[in-house]
Amino acid sequence: MSIIKEILKKIPQDAMISSHSYEGANIVLYTKNPKFFLHGGDIIRKLVEEFKKRIELRADQAVLKDVEETKKKIEEVMPKDAEVTQIILQPARSLAIIESKKPGVAIGKEGENLRVIKEKTHWTPLVRRESVIPSQITTNIRNVLYENSDERRKFLNKIGERIYETKRSTTEEKWARISFLGGARQVGRSCLLLQTPESKILIDCGINVASDKHAYPYLTAPEFNIADLDAVIISHAHLDHSGFLPYLFKYGYTGPVYCTEPTRDVMSLLQLDYIQVSHSAATKPIYSSTDIKNAVKNTITLEYGEVTDITPDVRITLYNGGHILGSSLVHIHIGEGWHNLLYTGDFKFKDTQLLNKSSSMFPRVETLIMESTYGSHDNVLEERGVSEKMLTDIVKKTLKRKGKVLVPVLGVGRAQEVMVVLEKFFSENKIKVPIYIDGMVWDVSAIHNAYPRFLNKEIREKIFYEDKDPFLSKIFKQVGSRKERDLVLEGGPCVVLATSGMLTGGPSVEYLKNFAEDKKNSLVFVSYQGEGSLGNKIQKGDKDIVFEGAKGMETTPLNMEVHTIPGFSGHADRNELINYIHKIKPRPKKIIIVHGESSSCLDLASSLHKTFKVETVAPRNLDSIRLR
Repeated sequence: MSIIKEILKKIPQDAMISSHSYEGANIVLYTKNPKFFLHGGDIIRKLVEEFKKRIELRADQAVLKDVEETKKKIEEVMPKDAEVTQIILQPARSLAIIESKKPGVAIGKEGENLRVIKEKTHWTPLVRRESVIPSQITTNIRNVLYENSDERRKFLNKIGERIYETKRSTTEEKWARISFLGGARQVGRSCLLLQTPESKILIDCGINVASDKHAYPYLTAPEFNIADLDAVIISHAHLDHSGFLPYLFKYGYTGPVYCTEPTRDVMSLLQLDYIQVSHSAATKPIYSSTDIKNAVKNTITLEYGEVTDITPDVRITLYNGGHILGSSLVHIHIGEGWHNLLYTGDFKFKDTQLLNKSSSMFPRVETLIMESTYGSHDNVLEERGVSEKMLTDIVKKTLKRKGKVLVPVLGVGRAQEVMVVLEKFFSENKIKVPIYIDGMVWDVSAIHNAYPRFLNKEIREKIFYEDKDPFLSKIFKQVGSRKERDLVLEGGPCVVLATSGMLTGGPSVEYLKNFAEDKKNSLVFVSYQGEGSLGNKIQKGDKDIVFEGAKGMETTPLNMEVHTIPGFSGHADRNELINYIHKIKPRPKKIIIVHGESSSCLDLASSLHKTFKVETVAPRNLDSIRLR
């Protein structure tokens, strides 16, 4: 008997349950009885306790108030200072989505405003925070989810049927194996395939943006078949973990994608930017904006600590990764407690200006798959405070000699860290020089503003209570057009934060072309420079930079000062990685090392084996490992 039938047997007849639906692993019951809708909470809570599943009660469409009448009623209930920007009604799911710049005010004391809306309209209200920083792109990403609520309901129900009612395997044999389709003994194109007798799940699906020859995961591997794929989990938004995802939808994938809300929004931005950069480089993009849109439509977002089934034998929980906004450690529970796998993705095990350090406490962990970007014995980074002073000293000296500072940044993560540091420094020292923000940094900062619950306590309090959101500081000037960029190039001393962080394309390369020859200027690297990228070549000492110009390839001498400040990295360094194994509870029985250059992977694997007497492996791409 299905789980829904078991639940329905325990609900009173007068509840008038008219229909039911899955929303992924969640179960939604629709009632035609308005009284039960408003007062049946105790019964639903008991069922949640008994079945250990998320069960929600909503009103049937037949008892919902008219759409226009409902909108008017919501507008009457919502206080003006809630700054409601949008009300979207989804009749197929009986949801009223209220986007507000001040969600706490919109919800009201102890949820009073939402209770009133439910009583007067019978719709189920959901309040979502709207960013104070305007961003049309982020608005468009959210609106994709609102376009067709009937289609979304059918999709989510299909996922639930797969989880609860559609077992594919009849074997009682228990096994699980992980195949490495990218990101093994390299940084870039992270992609792992988890297989059990019942499930096939892709963990990350990235691109190596610094490589032309080996840019994409090995989806031609014999064990991978897109038609058999049950789910995709994205640990965080950076392109080396999410950039290939829309390609799956281009070639027929129609299943779910699991990640946090900010990861969904940020990865969509980065993917759209990837298309734009491809056009700028006169190369054909590997996918279109339609493919990105389809990926967004199929995304199911999770909060940290939220447990959800994704197939009949796999349950996942996302934990804070501390790397960038919304980054996650992925905890995977296979079978009924049969095996537990933790995949770190990229993570940071120290607090930063924006984020709390990654989680290290879990119910169970038998196997750990851990990154090793800075895993080599000599990859010990400066303390964050030292790095922050190095940056502000470079900025101060460069501005004093009337120069310009270029900081190539990853659109998400390092850009916002640097913004917070510079905002504080400029404010304390009353520096009037502008800081220009170019590329997608502005939109990503808007996403940070929309999801402050994923930031550390200090930044949350500044945003919520002190009205001192660092991202809204007047020292930041958005560069939104070619004309505005030309004004920066022709203007006086300034600081420029521009994507891409590895100088592989985008506005940072345009600024470099113009700043490179002047000795007064400074170039500051604050993020990892992938092997083969222009940033990596400059770090290695290249003094003549080759650009594609109007007359073909042109060489520009690099006379500006070059600085590297690795302490800003969002990755755990060598000491943090080793400390993580000291602190993680419970300690895993097997550690698999990935996401690092070959020497870093091997060095870290050897050190962990000697120190902790635990089995360690540093697989190559296309290797497969049986977990148990």
